[in-house]
Amino acid sequence: MLNMIRLTQKRLAMQKIIKTEAEYEAGLERIYELMQLDIQPNSEEEAELEISSLLVKEYEKTHYPIAPPHPLEAIKFRLEQMGLKESELSKILGNRSRKYDIMNGHRKLSLSMIRALHKKLNIPAETLILEY
Repeated sequence: MLNMIRLTQKRLAMQKIIKTEAEYEAGLERIYELMQLDIQPNSEEEAELEISSLLVKEYEKTHYPIAPPHPLEAIKFRLEQMGLKESELSKILGNRSRKYDIMNGHRKLSLSMIRALHKKLNIPAETLILEY
């Protein structure tokens, strides 16, 4: 048991910023291995999984960035997720013609519309303010 604790402590101490694709792949493999275990809260394995996940996430953010969605696509996607029809937007945006103009790209979202969409549909404001 003592050897296992030392091995885990050694793994935690050896974790460092991922700089190469090989290190990234090794990090993903280790995360997979840890996720197959029945990890107990506040254990060394839990700490290792958290740290490894953060390191892999940071590498992915730098090397595999995901572009934010188009604001109108984000609205459509969120409506679909929530099981709502596009006609429900009229209640949020003001009226049917305004909803039509916005969803067809003839009109831009106003600040009050962005706030309402953020509040009612829980779409990040950062997504809704993007240029389109």
